[in-house]
Amino acid sequence: MADDLSTNLADAARLLAEADDVTLLAHINPDADTLGSALAVGLVLHRRGVRVRVSFGEPDVVPESLLSLDFAGLLVPPSEVPAAPPLLVVMDTGSLGRLGPLGDRVQGTIDAGGQVIVVDHHVSNTRYGTLHVIDEKAEATALIALRLLDELDVELDEPVARCLYAGVATDTGSFRHAGPAVHEVAARLLATGVDAESVLRPLMFEHPFAYLGMLSKVLGRAGLDRDAAGGLGLAHAVVTLEDARGLRSEEVESVVDVVRSVREAEVAAVFKELRPGFWSVSLRAVSRVDVRHVAQRLGGGGHRLASGFTFEGTSEQLLAELRKALES
Repeated sequence: MADDLSTNLADAARLLAEADDVTLLAHINPDADTLGSALAVGLVLHRRGVRVRVSFGEPDVVPESLLSLDFAGLLVPPSEVPAAPPLLVVMDTGSLGRLGPLGDRVQGTIDAGGQVIVVDHHVSNTRYGTLHVIDEKAEATALIALRLLDELDVELDEPVARCLYAGVATDTGSFRHAGPAVHEVAARLLATGVDAESVLRPLMFEHPFAYLGMLSKVLGRAGLDRDAAGGLGLAHAVVTLEDARGLRSEEVESVVDVVRSVREAEVAAVFKELRPGFWSVSLRAVSRVDVRHVAQRLGGGGHRLASGFTFEGTSEQLLAELRKALES
């Protein structure tokens, strides 16, 4: 049975309004949409006197570009997340695997009779919670988080709006992939006093000087397979642990935005080494290839034009498997 979004929104708002202890989780390698959504809802609950904690499984440190969104100091390390939180809210996370080492908290909560609210916009969401607030047509999870806050009758202010704006802006590529309704939401968020430049520059347009050296090495090894993806082309690059040494996760994640600019390739892929022989892969497409299906064939998921998966092996083995998946 399909989710009834309006009913589930109302049910989720009721659970949050009645709660006195709420844990909100973001996916591993958090971006502004997952963490901004969690921190926006968490901040509202915190102001109401609720005990709130926000966390994610990996990496060990919070991305520097996202630190400014944690106005109330709600972020805690995974070790401080209870084994069975009474109410767990999981933001922008399509499957348990995307929670990494915190995935067991979902079953722990369910086994203890608690509720797990999943708030997401991924078509590939596996419905692993007890209540699913999922809108597959939403451009960002932050838009659904805003609807949840509206259901709670929250009056937006700049700190909450800043968290939501960060999520919406980054997941829509600075609003390049946003329809009229999203621009109306952006106007509403900006009206609270959000400074778009100060939010987006550290998230999308600012890097340390060392980033240029890393980018030079990585792009110098990049490849173009014109015959891949049914002749539509694949541009690919590898970021090794050595390449990324001393740089933030934000710098590594941003490489795909450069690789995807290759005119001769419909699909772009960046292989990021998280530990020896273990890779996180970012996939992007221009318009004609559904990379969500490609990622799902390799154990991942995401959106039609932006997806990812993880892989264990060599980069050569990874490229071979990706090429096969693109032809399936």
